[in-house]
Amino acid sequence: MSSQRGEQIQESTWLIENARIVTPEAVIEGAIRIEGNRIVGIGDPEDLPATNGVEGQRAETLDAKGRLVLPGLVDLHGDDIESHLHPRSGAQMDTHMALASSDRENLAAGITTKFHAISFEVDPDENRSPELGAEITEAVDRADDLMADHRIHARCEVTQQRCVDAVTEIVAAGNADLVSVMSHIPGKGQFRDREAFLEYYRDSQNHSVAEAEQIIKERGSLELDTIRERIDRVVETAHDHGIPTASHDDEEVEEVERLADVGVDISEYPITLDTAERANELGMTVTMGAPNLVRGESQWGNLRTADAIDAGVVDALVADYHPISLLATPFVETGDSLPERVARVTKDPADAVGLSDRGRIAEGARADLVIVDEEPTPTVTRAFVAGKPVYRAEGTP
Repeated sequence: MSSQRGEQIQESTWLIENARIVTPEAVIEGAIRIEGNRIVGIGDPEDLPATNGVEGQRAETLDAKGRLVLPGLVDLHGDDIESHLHPRSGAQMDTHMALASSDRENLAAGITTKFHAISFEVDPDENRSPELGAEITEAVDRADDLMADHRIHARCEVTQQRCVDAVTEIVAAGNADLVSVMSHIPGKGQFRDREAFLEYYRDSQNHSVAEAEQIIKERGSLELDTIRERIDRVVETAHDHGIPTASHDDEEVEEVERLADVGVDISEYPITLDTAERANELGMTVTMGAPNLVRGESQWGNLRTADAIDAGVVDALVADYHPISLLATPFVETGDSLPERVARVTKDPADAVGLSDRGRIAEGARADLVIVDEEPTPTVTRAFVAGKPVYRAEGTP
C-alpha cells in the first residue's frame, strides 16, 4: 500500500543538462533524459536528442548548472510525521494537513520515497495509540494529492497485545509496506538499564517518574517467551503477505540470531557493534540513523553510525526524526566514494524492501531525481517524482 504520484506514463519529456550525475558506479558529467516516468538516457547531451519521438515536439530542458543530480532518497524509517501531527503535546492537527506538511519537508530533504514509521504503541501522553496509527495509515492510503511516494512502516510494540492485534490486522488488510517489532522495556534496546528508562521519562514533559515506574512494572512482567511468541506472530503475518520485516534496537547477538532464524530481514539501530556485525554476517540489512552520523554520536550513547560504517556493516541510513540529515549524510566523509555514500540512502534501502525500480540513476529506472547544491550546506533545488517536476527552490538568479 502506498500513496503514489505519477505512476502512469506521462507525456512530458525532460532533458537535464550540465549535471554531475551520481550513478551507482561513478560520478559523470553530462545529461539525463526522462520520458514519462522513466530515465531513458544518460551521458553526452549530443547523444540524447531532445525529442520524444513526436515530430517537432522537443523536451523541456533544465540546466543543472554543474550541480549534483542524485537518485531520489528512500527513507525506510522516518517518524517526523509525529511532529507535524502534534506540534505540541495535546495539540493535534488535521491528519491530512500533517501529511501534506511532511510531504513538502521530505521533498526539501530530497526524499522521494517515504516510509512513515508509525508507532503502534499505547502511550497517550506521547500521542501514540494503535487507533491513531490506523488513522494515519488510512490517511496515507486515501491521499491522492501528495507529491512524494508515501508508504507505511508499521512499528509494533510487542509488549502490548492490543498493538500486536492492530498491526496484524493492518498487514492482513494490505495496508503496510514494512513492519518492525520493538519492545521498549528496561533491559532491552535503547533502555539498557532501569535508570536509563527512568531518565528518559524524567526529562519528558508528558510523563512523571511515577508513570515510568508503572510502565516498568507492566512491561517488565512479561515473560520472554510471550514476547517471542508475539514477534513470531507479527513476522509470520507480514511474510504471509509479502511484506519485509525489521527488528528495532537489537542488543544481544543471541537475539539477533533468533530474529534472523524466524525470517526478520532488517536490523534497525543495533545497539552494539557485535550485534551489528552478527546481523551483517547473517545477511540481514543493517540500518543506522542519519542524525547519529551527522551529529557524531548516538542520542542514547549507543553504537555510533560512523563506527559501524568503519566496520563495514552498515547497508542503509534512515532519517529517523530528522529528514534533512538523510540528505547531509552523503557529504559526511566516511572513507568511501560518493556513489557508495549515496547508495546508502538510495539504492540500498530501496533494494532492502524490493523496490528495485528506483534509488539509482540508470536507463529504465523510475525517474525519481533530485538536484543538489552542495554549498554552504546540501540543499535540494529541484525534485522529480516518477518523471514529474514536483519541487523547486532555486531562489532568484
